[in-house]
Amino acid sequence: MPVWCCRCSLAGHFRNYSDTETEGEIFNSLVQYFGDNLGQKVKAMPLVEETSLLEDSSVTLPVVVIGNGPSGICLSYMLSGYRPYFSSEAIHPNTILHSKLEEARHLSIVDQDLEYLSEGLEGRSSNPVAVLFDTLLHPDADFGYDYPSVLHWKLEQHHYIPHLVLGKGPPGGAWHNMEGSMLTISFGNWMELPGLKFKDWVSSKRRNLKGDRVMPEEIARYYKHYVKVMGLQKNFRENTYITSVSRLYRDQDDDDGQDRNISTQHLQIEKSKFIKRNWEIRGYQRTADGSHVPFCLFAENVALATGTLDSPAHLEIEGEDFPFVFHSMPEFGAAISKGKLRGKVDPVLIVGSGLTAADAVLCAYNNNIPVIHVFRRRVTDPSLIFKQLPKKLYPEYHKVYHMMCTQSYSVDSNLLSDYTSFPEHHVLSFKSDMKCILQSLSGLKKVFKLSAAVVLIGSHPNLSFLKEQGCYLGHNSSQPITCKSNPVEIDAYTYECVKEANLFALGPLVGDNFVRFLKGGALAVTRCLATRQKKKHLFVERGDGIA
Repeated sequence: MPVWCCRCSLAGHFRNYSDTETEGEIFNSLVQYFGDNLGQKVKAMPLVEETSLLEDSSVTLPVVVIGNGPSGICLSYMLSGYRPYFSSEAIHPNTILHSKLEEARHLSIVDQDLEYLSEGLEGRSSNPVAVLFDTLLHPDADFGYDYPSVLHWKLEQHHYIPHLVLGKGPPGGAWHNMEGSMLTISFGNWMELPGLKFKDWVSSKRRNLKGDRVMPEEIARYYKHYVKVMGLQKNFRENTYITSVSRLYRDQDDDDGQDRNISTQHLQIEKSKFIKRNWEIRGYQRTADGSHVPFCLFAENVALATGTLDSPAHLEIEGEDFPFVFHSMPEFGAAISKGKLRGKVDPVLIVGSGLTAADAVLCAYNNNIPVIHVFRRRVTDPSLIFKQLPKKLYPEYHKVYHMMCTQSYSVDSNLLSDYTSFPEHHVLSFKSDMKCILQSLSGLKKVFKLSAAVVLIGSHPNLSFLKEQGCYLGHNSSQPITCKSNPVEIDAYTYECVKEANLFALGPLVGDNFVRFLKGGALAVTRCLATRQKKKHLFVERGDGIA
């Protein structure tokens, strides 16, 4: 099968490759666009056999973004030349930050010292730039205020950095797959991206917005519309699946200039002979007829914006792969909507103490399905998410928390008719006869017959396209990447991976699980790439290092 490869002749002369109409339509616009912006006379996208060796120079994209959720969308917005400035009439409630912003009001935030601006700020993210950008967009939001943003945005096209955003589905990422029956945890304006107020968009749809929280499908439509209205579509490709992201090295003694992968061991032995050149991204695009069109891209920089919802976490216990055990809300919701649990006398087991588990409890409760709710923590644990949510704004979640506290199991009583909680318990195993064995902290075991089980204890990103599944990028390289316990280790002010140059990560991969904070990652990455681009241009203009 032919493979699309972003290795086009810089002279504008191409071999005559066979090209079907479908394959040509998929990537032809990309080459035309990047050809114009890179100043190359690229007329068409050649399809080449994977074994073909091109002797000409190859076009290398400055940036490839993997993931088209809000992180990837916001990064594309800023890479496209949109720049935030401190508004002339704005007054930030933080007087120290306001003074710093006044010092360089003529400069965009991208061109300022992010470490200096971030110093002394506190917020609900461990990443200082995320806290900075959030307080610029939503000043004092954590204190209950709804102050307007102190920023205004300008499109400065000369700052455009060519890039491509790859995603499995439409722009918006996982928001298109979320269960639609629940409200988002964040306010609608906290979910919005720069330059398009969510409330304005909702008003344009002629829908009365009741309260500040909205349905996930509305957020998904907003993100898809955002890409269109901001003119970012040319940077996005849907239905793309990444199979490999690897470093390429060039042997300095090779006369033919052919790129090749070098083993880590070989590289360590002869490290001085090789220089890092760029990234190779391989994958395929699924077409309308279901076929797969392989592609190969080359990039100077790669930004990981995949989120962490790809692979639900498992208990890793006996029987967890039985068909009555689910690991996601969509699976559980589908079983209910298809009537598979209608009229069942046996309860549903729900495992987990987070908001997704609470959603499952509400879903079962509202469908008159009895619930056994198992979680490891004490109900008084201060780290439970419910303790961080105001009761007036999140009444349904506090209803679940109230039941967790007041309807717990005791040896003196049987299961309650609608809901029974099992604090400080864990599941030992599932059995083929649809029974489960629970164990308490004291070691006491209990057996219950189930109609289904739903395990909702978090999720892991799918980084199978990276070496070691991406584990080597985390703070603990022996564990998989997770949002809370083992995020990707990054430089705090550039979001570049500490353990891999020219590889960036943002969003949930670095611990920013809320949309309001992931926008800071886009700012940091854009500033880093723009600064390097300036240095490169100065280098070329001065002729440094040229014999």
